[in-house]
Amino acid sequence: MADLLITNARPYGEDATDLLVRDGVVTEIGNDLPAVEGVEVLDADGAVLLPGFVDLHTHLREPGGEESETVETGSRAAARGGYTAVFAMPNTDPVADTAVVVEHVRRRGEEVGLVDVHPVGAVTVGLEGVKMAELGTMAKSRAGVRMFSDDGRCVHDPVIMRRALEYASALDVVIAQHAEDHRLTVGAQAHEGVVASRLGLTGWPATAEETIVARDCALAREAGAKLHVCHVSSARTIEVLRAAKAQGVRVSAEVTPHHLLLTDAALSGYDPVHKVNPPLRTGEDTKAMRAALAEGVIDVVGTDHAPHAAQYKDTEWAAARPGMLGLETALSVVVHTMVEPGLLDWRGVARVLSERPAEIAGLPDQGRPIAVGEPATFALVDPDAVWTVRGAALASRASNTPFEGMRLPAAVAATVLRGRVTARSGAVAPIGAARNGSVAEGKAQV
Repeated sequence: MADLLITNARPYGEDATDLLVRDGVVTEIGNDLPAVEGVEVLDADGAVLLPGFVDLHTHLREPGGEESETVETGSRAAARGGYTAVFAMPNTDPVADTAVVVEHVRRRGEEVGLVDVHPVGAVTVGLEGVKMAELGTMAKSRAGVRMFSDDGRCVHDPVIMRRALEYASALDVVIAQHAEDHRLTVGAQAHEGVVASRLGLTGWPATAEETIVARDCALAREAGAKLHVCHVSSARTIEVLRAAKAQGVRVSAEVTPHHLLLTDAALSGYDPVHKVNPPLRTGEDTKAMRAALAEGVIDVVGTDHAPHAAQYKDTEWAAARPGMLGLETALSVVVHTMVEPGLLDWRGVARVLSERPAEIAGLPDQGRPIAVGEPATFALVDPDAVWTVRGAALASRASNTPFEGMRLPAAVAATVLRGRVTARSGAVAPIGAARNGSVAEGKAQV
Protein backbone atom coordinates (compact mmCIF):
# COMPACT_ATOMS: atom_id res chain seq x y z
CA MET A 1 0.00 0.00 0.00
CA ALA A 2 1.22 3.53 -0.75
CA ASP A 3 0.24 7.19 -0.60
CA LEU A 4 -0.08 9.06 -3.88
CA LEU A 5 -1.57 12.24 -5.33
CA ILE A 6 -2.63 11.90 -8.97
CA THR A 7 -3.27 15.26 -10.58
CA ASN A 8 -5.00 16.27 -13.82
CA ALA A 9 -6.39 12.82 -14.64
CA ARG A 10 -9.54 12.21 -16.69
CA PRO A 11 -11.50 9.24 -15.28
CA TYR A 12 -13.02 7.30 -18.19
CA GLY A 13 -11.97 10.13 -20.50
CA GLU A 14 -14.24 12.65 -18.82
CA ASP A 15 -13.47 15.87 -16.91
CA ALA A 16 -10.01 16.26 -15.37
CA THR A 17 -9.67 15.89 -11.61
CA ASP A 18 -7.20 15.00 -8.85
CA LEU A 19 -7.21 11.88 -6.68
CA LEU A 20 -5.61 11.49 -3.26
CA VAL A 21 -4.61 7.97 -2.28
CA ARG A 22 -3.90 6.86 1.29
CA ASP A 23 -2.75 3.32 2.10
CA GLY A 24 -3.64 2.21 -1.40
CA VAL A 25 -7.24 3.49 -1.27
CA VAL A 26 -8.75 6.58 -2.91
CA THR A 27 -9.65 8.96 -0.08
CA GLU A 28 -10.50 12.14 -1.95
CA ILE A 29 -11.42 13.23 -5.49
CA GLY A 30 -11.62 16.86 -6.46
CA ASN A 31 -10.00 19.78 -8.21
CA ASP A 32 -6.73 21.39 -7.08
CA LEU A 33 -6.07 18.99 -4.22
CA PRO A 34 -3.00 20.25 -2.34
CA ALA A 35 0.26 18.33 -2.28
CA VAL A 36 0.94 16.70 1.07
CA GLU A 37 4.38 16.18 2.53
CA GLY A 38 5.54 12.58 2.09
CA VAL A 39 2.95 11.83 -0.61
CA GLU A 40 4.26 11.07 -4.11
CA VAL A 41 2.78 13.23 -6.88
CA LEU A 42 1.95 11.79 -10.29
CA ASP A 43 0.94 14.42 -12.86
CA ALA A 44 -1.33 12.64 -15.33
CA ASP A 45 -1.18 15.60 -17.72
CA GLY A 46 -4.71 14.97 -18.97
CA ALA A 47 -4.32 11.22 -19.47
CA VAL A 48 -7.39 8.96 -19.38
CA LEU A 49 -7.70 7.17 -16.03
CA LEU A 50 -9.09 3.62 -16.15
CA PRO A 51 -9.25 0.75 -13.67
CA GLY A 52 -6.12 -1.42 -13.98
CA PHE A 53 -6.42 -4.06 -16.69
CA VAL A 54 -7.01 -7.74 -15.90
CA ASP A 55 -5.85 -10.47 -18.30
CA LEU A 56 -7.58 -13.84 -17.97
CA HIS A 57 -5.15 -15.50 -20.37
CA THR A 58 -1.39 -15.05 -19.95
CA HIS A 59 1.49 -17.47 -20.47
CA LEU A 60 4.38 -16.69 -18.11
CA ARG A 61 6.21 -19.98 -18.93
CA GLU A 62 7.63 -20.36 -15.41
CA PRO A 63 8.42 -23.00 -14.25
CA GLY A 64 10.21 -24.82 -17.05
CA GLY A 65 10.10 -22.40 -19.97
CA GLU A 66 12.26 -19.61 -18.64
CA GLU A 67 14.13 -19.31 -21.94
CA SER A 68 10.93 -17.74 -23.33
CA GLU A 69 9.49 -15.86 -20.34
CA THR A 70 9.56 -15.71 -16.55
CA VAL A 71 7.16 -14.41 -13.95
CA GLU A 72 9.43 -11.38 -13.63
CA THR A 73 9.73 -10.52 -17.34
CA GLY A 74 6.05 -11.25 -17.93
CA SER A 75 5.13 -9.04 -14.97
CA ARG A 76 7.25 -6.24 -16.41
CA ALA A 77 5.43 -6.56 -19.73
CA ALA A 78 2.09 -6.59 -17.93
CA ALA A 79 2.89 -3.46 -15.92
CA ARG A 80 4.00 -1.59 -19.04
CA GLY A 81 0.77 -2.66 -20.72
CA GLY A 82 -1.45 -1.26 -17.97
CA TYR A 83 -2.21 -4.62 -16.35
CA THR A 84 -2.55 -4.99 -12.62
CA ALA A 85 -3.66 -8.65 -12.56
CA VAL A 86 -2.88 -11.58 -14.86
CA PHE A 87 -3.92 -15.22 -14.90
CA ALA A 88 -0.96 -17.50 -15.62
CA MET A 89 -1.86 -20.55 -17.71
CA PRO A 90 -0.86 -24.02 -16.45
CA ASN A 91 1.01 -25.44 -19.47
CA THR A 92 4.34 -25.14 -17.68
CA ASP A 93 6.94 -27.80 -16.82
CA PRO A 94 5.93 -29.23 -14.45
CA VAL A 95 2.30 -28.62 -15.29
CA ALA A 96 0.41 -26.51 -12.75
CA ASP A 97 -1.81 -29.41 -11.71
CA THR A 98 -0.92 -29.56 -8.00
CA ALA A 99 -1.02 -27.20 -5.05
CA VAL A 100 2.78 -27.17 -4.95
CA VAL A 101 3.13 -25.74 -8.46
CA VAL A 102 0.33 -23.18 -8.27
CA GLU A 103 1.62 -21.96 -4.91
CA HIS A 104 5.08 -21.56 -6.45
CA VAL A 105 3.67 -19.41 -9.27
CA ARG A 106 1.65 -17.30 -6.83
CA ARG A 107 4.70 -16.83 -4.58
CA ARG A 108 6.90 -15.77 -7.50
CA GLY A 109 4.32 -13.18 -8.49
CA GLU A 110 4.30 -11.79 -4.96
CA GLU A 111 8.10 -11.67 -4.90
CA VAL A 112 8.19 -9.66 -8.11
CA GLY A 113 5.37 -7.43 -6.89
CA LEU A 114 4.56 -5.61 -10.14
CA VAL A 115 1.20 -7.25 -10.82
CA ASP A 116 -1.14 -9.68 -9.07
CA VAL A 117 -0.29 -13.09 -10.56
CA HIS A 118 -3.11 -15.61 -10.26
CA PRO A 119 -2.15 -19.15 -11.27
CA VAL A 120 -4.60 -21.10 -13.40
CA GLY A 121 -4.79 -24.75 -12.39
CA ALA A 122 -4.92 -27.59 -14.89
CA VAL A 123 -8.23 -29.42 -15.31
CA THR A 124 -6.54 -32.76 -15.96
CA VAL A 125 -3.31 -34.28 -14.69
CA GLY A 126 -0.43 -33.36 -16.97
CA LEU A 127 -2.90 -31.74 -19.40
CA GLU A 128 -3.35 -35.26 -20.74
CA GLY A 129 -7.14 -35.27 -20.65
CA VAL A 130 -7.31 -38.63 -18.93
CA LYS A 131 -7.63 -38.01 -15.18
CA MET A 132 -9.06 -34.94 -13.50
CA ALA A 133 -6.59 -32.97 -11.38
CA GLU A 134 -7.29 -32.12 -7.75
CA LEU A 135 -9.29 -28.96 -8.34
CA GLY A 136 -10.45 -28.69 -4.75
CA THR A 137 -6.93 -28.91 -3.33
CA MET A 138 -5.69 -26.16 -5.63
CA ALA A 139 -8.73 -23.97 -4.98
CA LYS A 140 -8.26 -24.26 -1.22
CA SER A 141 -4.48 -23.87 -1.32
CA ARG A 142 -2.61 -20.68 -0.50
CA ALA A 143 -2.73 -19.89 -4.22
CA GLY A 144 -6.54 -19.71 -4.04
CA VAL A 145 -6.98 -20.88 -7.64
CA ARG A 146 -10.11 -19.35 -9.19
CA MET A 147 -9.81 -20.66 -12.73
CA PHE A 148 -8.92 -24.03 -14.25
CA SER A 149 -7.97 -24.82 -17.83
CA ASP A 150 -5.99 -27.23 -19.98
CA ASP A 151 -5.29 -24.32 -22.30
CA GLY A 152 -3.25 -25.33 -25.29
CA ARG A 153 -5.29 -28.51 -25.23
CA CYS A 154 -9.02 -29.07 -25.23
CA VAL A 155 -10.67 -31.06 -22.44
CA HIS A 156 -12.00 -33.34 -25.12
CA ASP A 157 -13.61 -36.16 -23.13
CA PRO A 158 -17.21 -35.05 -22.38
CA VAL A 159 -17.33 -37.19 -19.24
CA ILE A 160 -14.27 -35.48 -17.77
CA MET A 161 -15.52 -32.05 -18.84
CA ARG A 162 -18.91 -32.73 -17.25
CA ARG A 163 -17.29 -33.83 -14.01
CA ALA A 164 -14.97 -30.81 -13.99
CA LEU A 165 -17.93 -28.46 -14.44
CA GLU A 166 -19.78 -30.17 -11.60
CA TYR A 167 -16.77 -29.71 -9.31
CA ALA A 168 -16.43 -26.11 -10.49
CA SER A 169 -20.04 -25.43 -9.58
CA ALA A 170 -19.50 -26.76 -6.05
CA LEU A 171 -16.24 -24.81 -5.64
CA ASP A 172 -17.57 -21.63 -7.28
CA VAL A 173 -14.65 -21.51 -9.73
CA VAL A 174 -14.41 -21.16 -13.51
CA ILE A 175 -13.53 -23.77 -16.13
CA ALA A 176 -11.82 -22.11 -19.12
CA GLN A 177 -11.91 -24.21 -22.25
CA HIS A 178 -9.57 -24.23 -25.23
CA ALA A 179 -12.28 -25.15 -27.72
CA GLU A 180 -10.76 -27.40 -30.37
CA ASP A 181 -11.97 -30.80 -31.52
CA HIS A 182 -8.52 -32.21 -32.28
CA ARG A 183 -9.98 -34.92 -34.53
CA LEU A 184 -10.84 -32.11 -36.96
CA THR A 185 -7.47 -30.35 -36.71
CA VAL A 186 -4.97 -33.17 -37.27
CA GLY A 187 -2.03 -31.60 -39.11
CA ALA A 188 -3.86 -28.28 -39.39
CA GLN A 189 -1.66 -25.24 -39.96
CA ALA A 190 -3.99 -22.40 -40.98
CA HIS A 191 -7.64 -21.43 -41.19
CA GLU A 192 -9.44 -23.69 -43.64
CA GLY A 193 -10.09 -21.40 -46.57
CA VAL A 194 -8.73 -19.79 -49.70
CA VAL A 195 -5.43 -18.64 -48.17
CA ALA A 196 -4.56 -22.07 -46.75
CA SER A 197 -5.36 -23.70 -50.09
CA ARG A 198 -3.17 -21.24 -51.98
CA LEU A 199 -0.28 -21.69 -49.55
CA GLY A 200 -0.58 -25.47 -49.47
CA LEU A 201 -1.28 -25.56 -45.71
CA THR A 202 -3.63 -28.07 -44.10
CA GLY A 203 -6.86 -26.33 -43.17
CA TRP A 204 -8.18 -25.77 -39.65
CA PRO A 205 -12.00 -25.72 -39.81
CA ALA A 206 -13.94 -23.25 -37.70
CA THR A 207 -16.33 -26.08 -36.80
CA ALA A 208 -13.59 -27.56 -34.60
CA GLU A 209 -14.19 -24.61 -32.27
CA GLU A 210 -17.92 -24.22 -32.70
CA THR A 211 -18.83 -27.84 -31.89
CA ILE A 212 -16.87 -27.92 -28.62
CA VAL A 213 -18.39 -24.62 -27.48
CA ALA A 214 -21.89 -25.93 -28.21
CA ARG A 215 -21.21 -29.14 -26.28
CA ASP A 216 -19.68 -27.34 -23.30
CA CYS A 217 -22.49 -24.81 -23.07
CA ALA A 218 -24.93 -27.71 -22.77
CA LEU A 219 -22.79 -29.33 -20.07
CA ALA A 220 -22.41 -26.04 -18.19
CA ARG A 221 -26.17 -25.49 -18.30
CA GLU A 222 -26.74 -28.92 -16.79
CA ALA A 223 -24.11 -28.40 -14.07
CA GLY A 224 -25.05 -24.79 -13.32
CA ALA A 225 -21.32 -24.05 -13.67
CA LYS A 226 -19.30 -21.08 -14.89
CA LEU A 227 -17.73 -21.77 -18.29
CA HIS A 228 -15.25 -19.42 -19.96
CA VAL A 229 -14.41 -19.88 -23.64
CA CYS A 230 -10.84 -18.95 -24.49
CA HIS A 231 -9.78 -17.05 -27.62
CA VAL A 232 -12.96 -17.15 -29.72
CA SER A 233 -12.03 -16.88 -33.39
CA SER A 234 -15.01 -17.99 -35.49
CA ALA A 235 -18.09 -15.94 -36.35
CA ARG A 236 -20.22 -19.07 -36.04
CA THR A 237 -19.09 -19.56 -32.44
CA ILE A 238 -20.60 -16.17 -31.61
CA GLU A 239 -24.05 -17.43 -32.55
CA VAL A 240 -23.62 -20.42 -30.23
CA LEU A 241 -22.63 -18.10 -27.39
CA ARG A 242 -25.53 -15.73 -28.05
CA ALA A 243 -28.03 -18.58 -27.91
CA ALA A 244 -26.49 -20.06 -24.75
CA LYS A 245 -26.54 -16.72 -22.94
CA ALA A 246 -30.15 -16.20 -23.92
CA GLN A 247 -30.93 -19.53 -22.24
CA GLY A 248 -29.23 -18.44 -19.01
CA VAL A 249 -26.06 -20.50 -19.38
CA ARG A 250 -23.29 -19.07 -17.20
CA VAL A 251 -20.85 -18.73 -20.08
CA SER A 252 -18.35 -15.96 -20.78
CA ALA A 253 -15.92 -15.59 -23.65
CA GLU A 254 -12.78 -13.75 -24.67
CA VAL A 255 -11.28 -12.53 -27.92
CA THR A 256 -7.58 -11.84 -28.40
CA PRO A 257 -6.18 -8.58 -29.77
CA HIS A 258 -4.77 -10.41 -32.76
CA HIS A 259 -8.16 -11.89 -33.65
CA LEU A 260 -9.59 -8.36 -33.53
CA LEU A 261 -7.05 -6.97 -35.98
CA LEU A 262 -5.29 -9.60 -38.10
CA THR A 263 -6.58 -12.03 -40.72
CA ASP A 264 -5.19 -15.10 -42.47
CA ALA A 265 -3.96 -12.80 -45.25
CA ALA A 266 -0.95 -12.17 -42.98
CA LEU A 267 0.19 -15.76 -43.61
CA SER A 268 1.17 -15.07 -47.21
CA GLY A 269 4.85 -14.68 -46.35
CA TYR A 270 4.97 -17.91 -44.31
CA ASP A 271 6.35 -15.95 -41.34
CA PRO A 272 5.81 -18.14 -38.24
CA VAL A 273 5.27 -15.05 -36.11
CA HIS A 274 1.70 -15.23 -37.46
CA LYS A 275 1.20 -18.86 -36.45
CA VAL A 276 -1.24 -19.06 -33.56
CA ASN A 277 -3.80 -21.42 -32.03
CA PRO A 278 -6.63 -20.92 -32.97
CA PRO A 279 -5.44 -19.59 -36.31
CA LEU A 280 -5.99 -16.16 -37.75
CA ARG A 281 -9.22 -16.33 -39.72
CA THR A 282 -11.00 -14.22 -42.35
CA GLY A 283 -11.95 -10.58 -42.43
CA GLU A 284 -15.57 -11.57 -41.89
CA ASP A 285 -14.59 -13.35 -38.68
CA THR A 286 -12.58 -10.35 -37.51
CA LYS A 287 -15.53 -8.05 -38.18
CA ALA A 288 -17.81 -10.40 -36.24
CA MET A 289 -15.40 -10.44 -33.28
CA ARG A 290 -15.47 -6.65 -33.04
CA ALA A 291 -19.25 -6.49 -33.23
CA ALA A 292 -19.67 -9.24 -30.62
CA LEU A 293 -17.26 -7.54 -28.23
CA ALA A 294 -19.13 -4.26 -28.56
CA GLU A 295 -22.44 -6.06 -28.01
CA GLY A 296 -21.17 -8.01 -25.00
CA VAL A 297 -21.69 -11.48 -26.45
CA ILE A 298 -17.93 -11.71 -26.19
CA ASP A 299 -17.22 -10.39 -22.71
CA VAL A 300 -13.54 -9.52 -22.56
CA VAL A 301 -10.25 -9.13 -24.36
CA GLY A 302 -7.77 -11.78 -23.24
CA THR A 303 -4.27 -11.39 -24.61
CA ASP A 304 -3.24 -15.06 -24.86
CA HIS A 305 0.24 -13.58 -24.35
CA ALA A 306 2.41 -16.45 -25.62
CA PRO A 307 6.14 -15.65 -25.65
CA HIS A 308 8.50 -18.00 -27.46
CA ALA A 309 12.29 -17.95 -27.57
CA ALA A 310 13.77 -17.41 -31.03
CA GLN A 311 14.60 -21.08 -31.57
CA TYR A 312 10.89 -21.94 -31.37
CA LYS A 313 9.76 -19.31 -33.87
CA ASP A 314 12.66 -18.73 -36.28
CA THR A 315 12.11 -21.98 -38.12
CA GLU A 316 9.99 -23.42 -40.92
CA TRP A 317 6.26 -22.89 -40.56
CA ALA A 318 5.25 -26.46 -39.69
CA ALA A 319 7.84 -26.77 -36.91
CA ALA A 320 7.21 -23.36 -35.33
CA ARG A 321 5.29 -23.15 -32.07
CA PRO A 322 2.00 -21.23 -32.14
CA GLY A 323 1.62 -18.03 -30.13
CA MET A 324 2.13 -14.26 -30.03
CA LEU A 325 3.03 -11.57 -27.53
CA GLY A 326 0.11 -9.46 -26.37
CA LEU A 327 0.43 -7.71 -23.02
CA GLU A 328 2.09 -4.49 -24.15
CA THR A 329 0.10 -4.01 -27.34
CA ALA A 330 -3.42 -5.00 -26.20
CA LEU A 331 -4.61 -1.55 -25.20
CA SER A 332 -3.44 0.00 -28.46
CA VAL A 333 -5.08 -2.71 -30.58
CA VAL A 334 -8.35 -2.28 -28.68
CA VAL A 335 -8.22 1.47 -29.26
CA HIS A 336 -7.44 0.95 -32.95
CA THR A 337 -10.11 -1.68 -33.61
CA MET A 338 -12.85 -0.64 -31.17
CA VAL A 339 -12.48 2.99 -30.02
CA GLU A 340 -11.42 4.68 -33.25
CA PRO A 341 -14.36 3.16 -35.23
CA GLY A 342 -16.77 4.19 -32.46
CA LEU A 343 -17.61 0.65 -31.28
CA LEU A 344 -16.47 1.38 -27.69
CA ASP A 345 -15.92 4.49 -25.62
CA TRP A 346 -13.49 4.64 -22.69
CA ARG A 347 -16.04 3.18 -20.32
CA GLY A 348 -16.40 0.33 -22.77
CA VAL A 349 -12.64 -0.16 -22.75
CA ALA A 350 -12.77 -0.36 -18.95
CA ARG A 351 -15.52 -2.96 -19.24
CA VAL A 352 -13.70 -5.34 -21.58
CA LEU A 353 -10.15 -4.91 -20.22
CA SER A 354 -10.84 -4.56 -16.51
CA GLU A 355 -14.30 -4.72 -15.01
CA ARG A 356 -15.75 -7.77 -16.71
CA PRO A 357 -12.54 -9.86 -16.47
CA ALA A 358 -12.36 -9.15 -12.73
CA GLU A 359 -16.02 -10.08 -12.35
CA ILE A 360 -15.60 -13.36 -14.25
CA ALA A 361 -12.61 -14.37 -12.12
CA GLY A 362 -14.14 -13.20 -8.86
CA LEU A 363 -11.48 -10.64 -7.96
CA PRO A 364 -12.92 -8.30 -5.33
CA ASP A 365 -10.14 -5.67 -5.51
CA GLN A 366 -9.65 -5.41 -9.29
CA GLY A 367 -11.83 -3.76 -11.91
CA ARG A 368 -13.38 -1.51 -9.30
CA PRO A 369 -15.04 1.87 -10.00
CA ILE A 370 -12.90 5.00 -9.81
CA ALA A 371 -14.41 6.37 -6.62
CA VAL A 372 -13.64 7.30 -3.02
CA GLY A 373 -13.17 4.21 -0.89
CA GLU A 374 -12.04 2.03 -3.80
CA PRO A 375 -8.55 0.55 -4.38
CA ALA A 376 -6.18 2.86 -6.24
CA THR A 377 -5.44 0.35 -8.99
CA PHE A 378 -5.28 2.17 -12.30
CA ALA A 379 -4.02 2.42 -15.84
CA LEU A 380 -3.28 5.92 -17.11
CA VAL A 381 -3.61 6.11 -20.89
CA ASP A 382 -2.28 8.78 -23.24
CA PRO A 383 -4.98 8.74 -25.93
CA ASP A 384 -3.05 10.99 -28.31
CA ALA A 385 0.16 8.95 -28.41
CA VAL A 386 1.23 7.05 -31.51
CA TRP A 387 4.02 4.50 -31.27
CA THR A 388 5.77 1.96 -33.46
CA VAL A 389 5.88 -1.61 -32.21
CA ARG A 390 9.36 -3.13 -31.99
CA GLY A 391 9.61 -6.60 -30.51
CA ALA A 392 13.15 -6.05 -29.31
CA ALA A 393 12.02 -3.03 -27.26
CA LEU A 394 9.25 -4.88 -25.41
CA ALA A 395 9.75 -5.98 -21.82
CA SER A 396 9.03 -9.64 -22.52
CA ARG A 397 11.99 -12.00 -22.75
CA ALA A 398 10.74 -12.97 -26.21
CA SER A 399 10.08 -10.71 -29.20
CA ASN A 400 7.48 -12.61 -31.24
CA THR A 401 4.99 -9.83 -31.83
CA PRO A 402 2.78 -9.99 -34.95
CA PHE A 403 2.54 -6.19 -34.86
CA GLU A 404 6.23 -5.57 -35.60
CA GLY A 405 6.66 -2.21 -37.35
CA MET A 406 3.01 -1.19 -36.98
CA ARG A 407 2.16 2.30 -35.80
CA LEU A 408 -0.55 1.99 -33.16
CA PRO A 409 -2.55 4.61 -31.27
CA ALA A 410 -2.64 5.27 -27.52
CA ALA A 411 -0.05 4.26 -24.96
CA VAL A 412 -0.02 3.42 -21.28
CA ALA A 413 1.51 6.40 -19.49
CA ALA A 414 1.54 4.83 -16.02
CA THR A 415 0.24 1.85 -14.08
CA VAL A 416 -0.71 2.00 -10.41
CA LEU A 417 -1.28 -1.05 -8.18
CA ARG A 418 -2.95 -0.19 -4.86
CA GLY A 419 -1.28 3.21 -4.82
CA ARG A 420 2.14 1.98 -6.00
CA VAL A 421 3.41 3.23 -9.34
CA THR A 422 4.65 0.07 -11.05
CA ALA A 423 5.32 1.54 -14.49
CA ARG A 424 5.69 5.07 -15.82
CA SER A 425 6.60 6.37 -19.28
CA GLY A 426 7.84 2.93 -20.30
CA ALA A 427 10.07 2.46 -17.24
CA VAL A 428 9.20 -0.30 -14.77
CA ALA A 429 9.85 -0.18 -11.04
CA PRO A 430 12.81 -2.23 -9.82
CA ILE A 431 11.60 -5.37 -8.10
CA GLY A 432 12.38 -4.10 -4.59
CA ALA A 433 10.99 -0.63 -5.28
CA ALA A 434 7.79 -2.06 -6.71
CA ARG A 435 6.77 -3.21 -3.25
CA ASN A 436 8.02 -0.15 -1.42
CA GLY A 437 7.08 2.88 -3.45
CA SER A 438 7.63 4.52 -6.78
CA VAL A 439 9.39 4.28 -10.09
CA ALA A 440 11.50 7.03 -11.57
CA GLU A 441 10.39 8.34 -14.90
CA GLY A 442 12.43 6.67 -17.61
CA LYS A 443 12.67 6.42 -21.38
CA ALA A 444 9.25 6.83 -22.90
CA GLN A 445 7.69 3.87 -24.67
CA VAL A 446 5.92 6.04 -27.21
